[in-house]
Amino acid sequence: MAKVYLQTPLTIEDVINLHAGDEVFLNGIIYVARDAAHKRFLELLDKNQPLPVDLKNHIIFYAGPTPPKPGQVIGSIAPTTASRMDPYAPAMFEYGVKGVIGKGPRGQSVKDACKDHQAICFSAVGGLSALLSDKIHSAEVVAYEDLGPEAIRQLIVKDFPVMVVYDAHGNDLYEQEIAKYRSTEKVIGHI
Repeated sequence: MAKVYLQTPLTIEDVINLHAGDEVFLNGIIYVARDAAHKRFLELLDKNQPLPVDLKNHIIFYAGPTPPKPGQVIGSIAPTTASRMDPYAPAMFEYGVKGVIGKGPRGQSVKDACKDHQAICFSAVGGLSALLSDKIHSAEVVAYEDLGPEAIRQLIVKDFPVMVVYDAHGNDLYEQEIAKYRSTEKVIGHI
């Protein structure tokens, strides 16, 4: 497990060099989009129409920020439950999205899509919304303004902390941690 600083958008080499458990600090542009925006993305992709923002090689952060207070770039922002996006993630990876940020485990179809399309699932800690918002230097609505907090936002981030939970090699951090826990239980049971 390594500590890695990455500049976005991601390259295939960036993705291949990441492994489940790596601590990553993102720099550059990431996009915020949730359920409503993803539903619209898939409708466009199904019709072979372009997305309102070119997300190829980019990272999507599953979040809905609160409105900023005076002097803030963005209000509190934290990851939403990633499994809510499972119906959309494989198509987004096939389109060319290289990473997503959420919280919690994902379904097998998403894990398979990471491997099939050389993509990454990151996790961010939900209880650190103030810290995460401090890592955002710019926030701008770039599409679907009518969705309010679920509008697509382009964020410019510096040292935005995430962890790789599913990598492009088929590794699953959650499964690795469960296996470690179970092996520890066996050792303790023999003492």
